Amino acid sequence: MRASRLLSLLLLLQNRGRMSAPALAAELDVSVRTVYRDINALAAAGVPVYGEHGPLGGYQLLDGYRTRLTGLTPAEAEALFLSGMPQPAAELGLGANLAAAELKLTAALPVSYREASGRIRERFHLDARGWFREPDDVPHLLTVADAVWRERRVRIRYRRWEPTRETVTRTLDPLGLVLKAGTWYLVAARGGKPRTYRVATIRSIEILDDEAIRPPGFDLAAHWASGVAEYESRVSRTHARVSLSPRGFADLTDLLPTVPKRAGDDAAPPDADGWREVTLPMESTGHAVGQLLRFGRDARVLGPPELVEAMAAEVAAVADFYR
Repeated sequence: MRASRLLSLLLLLQNRGRMSAPALAAELDVSVRTVYRDINALAAAGVPVYGEHGPLGGYQLLDGYRTRLTGLTPAEAEALFLSGMPQPAAELGLGANLAAAELKLTAALPVSYREASGRIRERFHLDARGWFREPDDVPHLLTVADAVWRERRVRIRYRRWEPTRETVTRTLDPLGLVLKAGTWYLVAARGGKPRTYRVATIRSIEILDDEAIRPPGFDLAAHWASGVAEYESRVSRTHARVSLSPRGFADLTDLLPTVPKRAGDDAAPPDADGWREVTLPMESTGHAVGQLLRFGRDARVLGPPELVEAMAAEVAAVADFYR
């Protein structure tokens, strides 16, 4: 552990130049006293490190000194695949490995490339979570990830999504983890058929000694893309015909972000008042009512009849409530 920390300290000084003891302590998550001891250890090992006092002082390496000890450990190399998503990496327990891998990779780059990579980090950031929602509580995520990585069969207890929401037990062959809009999903085979389980619904998990059986030719990304397309087509069980005002049409994708872009592209030409008729896929009549009420007076529901009746009843109930 200390050898790894000494290397990290050395690479920090090599990449960033002069750094104060408190700054090094913050980066390495240790005390300032530990930094002092580590600096002395580096000096005793022949590393040309020296310190300067004063407000602008700190520790730095002798000009021109560079270490070649930048080899990545297996865990650090694995963590690099999540380098664009620090929060998911931390959730998977790879945060420290990711930081160490990035530090070593930066040290191996020419100076001009290091400067460019620093500008990219300062100017671009990926946030995979959705708006206005707290992240799922996923206490079993690390165990799930361990089973996926080691290709071990698992026995889980999880809460089903059917109306009964009963808790059931299943023995599964883990195939992969997917992060979708801030939510973790486990793709696992049951009876040889891949299925999807939301990690937050897992109540308990046991890793078994049996090796997980992976279907021949299984491709996680292709399977997920196919499953998403199938799910989106399945939940769009009905279509609403709606006339939208100019403001309502302009707000279409903001108020209904899950509606495909082609719905707006296929809209009828505007009438004399600028209203345009569109056909919107909806999961159900009840779901459509809640979605279309967001438009207020900027939407007129034209069909189907049962949706018009449901909208009228809901609007009347709301009016009675405020009357």
